[in-house]
Amino acid sequence: MKLPLWGSALSATLLVQVASSFAAAAIPLLGPILTLRWGLAPENIGYISAMTSAGICWFLACGGPMLDHYGPVRTLQLGLACVALGLALLAQPVAAVGLAGALLVGLGLAPNTPAGSQILMRTAPPRHRTLVFSIKQAGVPLGGAMAGLAVAPLVLACGFSGTVAALIAVVLACALLAQIFQRRLDRESGTVRKRWARMFLSPTSFGRAARIVSAHPSLPMLTAIGVAFSITQACVTAFTATFMVTQHGRSLTEAGAYMAVLLTASTIARIFFGWVADRLGSGQSLLCALALGASAAILLLVWLAAGHPLLIYGCMILVGVTTMGWNGVHMAELARLSPPELIGDVTAGASLFGFVGSVCGPLVFAFLASRTESFAWSYLLVAGQLGAFGLFALWSRLRASAG
Repeated sequence: MKLPLWGSALSATLLVQVASSFAAAAIPLLGPILTLRWGLAPENIGYISAMTSAGICWFLACGGPMLDHYGPVRTLQLGLACVALGLALLAQPVAAVGLAGALLVGLGLAPNTPAGSQILMRTAPPRHRTLVFSIKQAGVPLGGAMAGLAVAPLVLACGFSGTVAALIAVVLACALLAQIFQRRLDRESGTVRKRWARMFLSPTSFGRAARIVSAHPSLPMLTAIGVAFSITQACVTAFTATFMVTQHGRSLTEAGAYMAVLLTASTIARIFFGWVADRLGSGQSLLCALALGASAAILLLVWLAAGHPLLIYGCMILVGVTTMGWNGVHMAELARLSPPELIGDVTAGASLFGFVGSVCGPLVFAFLASRTESFAWSYLLVAGQLGAFGLFALWSRLRASAG
């Protein structure tokens, strides 16, 4: 039976999202091994996260012409190929080569946002649009949860090199599977832009991304709260496994299980919050509430991280729900407020600023952790910035409503 067009779109984007997220989440889980191979301190895994985010920023700022040239599904396939190459470089025992690999991984992950938004906004039923976006975005923590369950057993069974080879094989297999949907979805792609490669390397593309997010009065504030969430999510995913291993003596298997629970909870939360936002008609108030909840959840995790495993699992659920349940609602709100012809550009531009936060957040986190010889103060800073911004965004929204 042939899937409806929106079913094909959701299947293609969800497949690629899960595969790329599976690979991306494996990197911080392998963090203690990578930093040991490179002769670096454990907290330096944050620099890998920052370099990955830099690659994402590069594509989001300059990759629009490439997306128009190849179509969304073909661009997603090329992204997965780039992720596979980046993983191969990360596995090398030289830190500089690993950083180059992290940049390539970021370039390969980035098409998920603009390509997915372009396809889903065109095909999703309007009354269920936020839910469809949230199901697609649920692929991020779902892939991460799969990595949390699989990486440690793979390392034990196959060693580090075998694990990386398995990750590369999964990514390339999913790139081939996406070909099933490519002709049907890409034949409706936008106007082809010539000389996309030159524009991909042009620094002027960054200025265009900054201008594009002012296309609607609510977009700057929505973009800003996305930055605060992105800082938090990047730090939670980059450092939590290493935090549990190096600061609290947990095994790599235990840390992987904790991350799997965190990411599974966020998978369910993304779908649930998408359903709630569709019922409310807007997700902006929900985003403010999640920001405040996430701040409290991170503080609770830091306080109870040395406690009983059941308490830690409970904290991981709360952190996963609040710090990572926002993304689908945010993407749908961006698409809803964007002019129809600018959906891909607006979501890419807003995500660009979010990933700038994803670059800076782990860098500041790693610097503070190295100076204080503890992750606790870094987590407190992350929680504080998100809670403060959540209060400001809520106050601004209530003030606008009252006016």
